[in-house]
Amino acid sequence: MTTTAARPAATVTRARTAVMAVFLLNGLVMASWISRVPATRDRLDLSASQIGLVLLAMSGGAVLALPLAGTVVHRFGPRGTVRAAALLCTAGLALFGLAPSVWLLVPGLFCMGVGSGTWDVAMNVEGAEVERRLGRAIMPHFHALFSVGTVVGALLGALLNHLDVPTPAHLVPLAVLVAVATLWSLRGFLPDAEVPDEHADDAATSGPRMRAIDAWREPRTLAIGLVVLTFAFTEGSANDWMALALVDGYDLSNSQGVLGFAVFVTAMTVGRLLGTRLLDRFGRVPVLRLTAALAVVGLLLVVVGVSPWLAGVGAVLWGLGASLGFPVGMSAAADDPRYAAARVSVVSSIGYTAFLAGPPLIGFLADHVGILEALWVVLAVLAVAVVVAQAAREQPPAGS
Repeated sequence: MTTTAARPAATVTRARTAVMAVFLLNGLVMASWISRVPATRDRLDLSASQIGLVLLAMSGGAVLALPLAGTVVHRFGPRGTVRAAALLCTAGLALFGLAPSVWLLVPGLFCMGVGSGTWDVAMNVEGAEVERRLGRAIMPHFHALFSVGTVVGALLGALLNHLDVPTPAHLVPLAVLVAVATLWSLRGFLPDAEVPDEHADDAATSGPRMRAIDAWREPRTLAIGLVVLTFAFTEGSANDWMALALVDGYDLSNSQGVLGFAVFVTAMTVGRLLGTRLLDRFGRVPVLRLTAALAVVGLLLVVVGVSPWLAGVGAVLWGLGASLGFPVGMSAAADDPRYAAARVSVVSSIGYTAFLAGPPLIGFLADHVGILEALWVVLAVLAVAVVVAQAAREQPPAGS
């Protein structure tokens, strides 16, 4: 016989599994379209700067959607928001796969950006509430499942590139599969009534109510956003340019370049799976500084261009170093569950600015100095990460 106390525990366990599935599927979408960027560049005969501008459509859609995502989550709940966002994102993925020209490629990426950005905030709000109820660090595990999805997507993309499978035959069926799987997974989310409402009155935690705009005026929230931005730029630079950098800088095939990207995301997955123990033992700030240092070393090994094998080692260290910044930032933004949606929306918006600025910046530099040399700009961003990491220190909810 199931006890009353066991039912909430079972609900949280089911929600944890559902959130993991949704993170994984989001990562699968991300890596799948990235794995087709080299082939798309060749098919449409685009320069590095043109690729950077095309990728801007994805980031631009996300940046436009993110400031409103917190309000959308409060209006429709994490479940309803992920449902709508996932359908839009997978529709964009299918359009990207079918696009015969830039004029359809850009709308597909834009739809993916809007859908993926909104999806990102909603699943992080749900994940933060599950983490709060469990009482231990688990957000990196959710992001590890995102990385697992990127590993699967990258390896599948490398294989299909090697077999010369056309892009539509790869991405269109995948879009349908992800849409169906996401809708099925959402059944395990917490009931929307159980997710804390930042506007609800609570005698135990009384204080002024927070509007979404108020989160943009909080110095700590903005500083956490800067932490996320630095690590997002570090991660996003590899996501967008790793495969192309290895192809152009080391004279590798498209499938080998995508395999290098798979090595990077595999290392990120390992870092996120093992990082929770480090976070529980040493805290957020020391771990963030350590991972930033690892990313610096990895980046240097990739850029110096000695050999593909050394670049592979660099991809591993780069992936480990980039692994924890984004999930730790989401946890820090959601320290007070009442304001999680607004703060996560702000932090995500700032973080995604890196995805907005990164592709064209590196693309324009690459036209003049080459892709590998253009990646030096990431080092400057990582220096900022070491300085601002302090903002992510643990902060208990007000009134606790």
